[in-house]
Amino acid sequence: MVLRLCVMAPNRIVWNSEVWEIVLSTNSGQIGILPNHAPLLAALDMGVSKIRTDGQWSAMASMGGFAMIDNNRVTILVNEAERASEIDPDEAQRGFQKAQAELAEAEGRRRIIEANLTFKRAKARLEASTTV
Repeated sequence: MVLRLCVMAPNRIVWNSEVWEIVLSTNSGQIGILPNHAPLLAALDMGVSKIRTDGQWSAMASMGGFAMIDNNRVTILVNEAERASEIDPDEAQRGFQKAQAELAEAEGRRRIIEANLTFKRAKARLEASTTV
């Protein structure tokens, strides 16, 4: 038994295939999805989703959204997502270091919130590029 996974961003379909298992980053922690999972609607946090197909694990950086699980179908709507294979690890490392420095220097409520979001996005991309 497998799951049908479809990950959609506003500008493209990021993933559309059958998978064996998915680990999602939700607002309340990570959740594993296997075939015959109970119906669920979950808010996704910025983070790394891990996807197992044919014994191989792949990673995807997602930038928030929602996941709906029902009838062995997993539909994920995201603001933005990238497969690990699409991310250059060196560029992700540089982006993470830059975001970390900007967060440390941020002053004022608005700037701190913006820097924190940039940091979380950079961290998700870096983790996805080095996962699995």
